[in-house]
Amino acid sequence: MNPTQQNISLKSLEAFSAIIKTGSATAAAKQLSLTQPGISRLLALLEDHIGFQLFYREKGRLIPTDEALTLVKEVDLTLMSVDRISLLANNIFKSNLGQLRLVAPNSFIAGPLANVVTDFLAKHPKVKISLDTHSPERAREIVAHRSADCGFIQLPENHPGLICERLVSSNTVCAVSSEHKLAKFKRLTCKDLAGEDLILLGKGRYSRLQIENVFLRDKVPLQVRLETHTVAIACTFAKQNIGIAIVNEMLAKQYANAGLVLIPFSPKIVHEYAFITSAHAPMNRLTESFYQHCKIYFEKMNKDVEHK
Repeated sequence: MNPTQQNISLKSLEAFSAIIKTGSATAAAKQLSLTQPGISRLLALLEDHIGFQLFYREKGRLIPTDEALTLVKEVDLTLMSVDRISLLANNIFKSNLGQLRLVAPNSFIAGPLANVVTDFLAKHPKVKISLDTHSPERAREIVAHRSADCGFIQLPENHPGLICERLVSSNTVCAVSSEHKLAKFKRLTCKDLAGEDLILLGKGRYSRLQIENVFLRDKVPLQVRLETHTVAIACTFAKQNIGIAIVNEMLAKQYANAGLVLIPFSPKIVHEYAFITSAHAPMNRLTESFYQHCKIYFEKMNKDVEHK
C-alpha cells in the first residue's frame, strides 16, 4: 500500500465496480461517461493504494482476481451508502425531510393554518410538523430563543429577538345568531349595536382597544355581556343568542353555519398576522420552504379580503 496516499478515491471505487459488472474498461468507461484511459488511471490509482492487482487479462477481458471478488461486496455497500447520503442531502435541499416546530394561537391553528399545514404535508410527505399553542408572550420567547422554528403572531409586534414578516390580514365581523333581529343586515355599525348584548374577546388585546375606540368615537356605550379569550367560545355563545360577538372574520369563518351568520362590521377594523422567526439565526431550509408556502397561500387570501 502506498503510504503517501491517505484516502481511496470514490471515483476509483466506482471504476472498479463498473469494470467487474461490465467485464472491460471500455464498457465501464461508457457506463460512467468517462474515457477508457480515464478508467484505467482510476483502476491504477486504486491498485496502487491497496498494494495488489485486482484484474488480469484473458482473451481481451478483464478478469477479477480472488482478492477483487472479496473486495467488491464491500465496495458496492460503500457506494450504496454514498447514494443514500446523496439522496438524503437532496431531500434536505428540497425540504422533503425533517421536523418543523411551530407555535400559533389555537384559533389560528384550527382556522386558516389547518389548510396551510395540510397542503404543505401533502407536498412534503416525509416532513413532520409539531404544532403548539401558547400565550402571545410565551410564543414570542419560544421562537426568539429557537425552541420553535417559527410561529404566527398578531401585529403590532416589536420584540427585539424576532423577525416579523407580515403575512395575512382579516376584517372584523359580527357573529350573529340566525334567530337575532339583526341577522338579515348586510353591515353593522356601532349605532346598530347600541343597546345590544355583546361578546368581546378579553381586554388587553390590540383589536379590543380598536373596538372600544370606535364605540367611544361614535358615543355608543359598550354593553358587554360576555368576555372570553377565544373566537371559538365567542362564536359558540353568539350562536346561542347570548349576544353578538365582534370577532376576526378569518378565524370565525369555520364556525359560520345555518345557525350563525357573519356580518361585516363598520368601520373596518383590520387584524394583521405575521410569520415570526428568531433574529439570532437565519431560517433553515425547511422553515424557509414553509414560509414561502405560507406566503403563496395567504397572498391569495389577502387579495380575496381586499376585493370585499
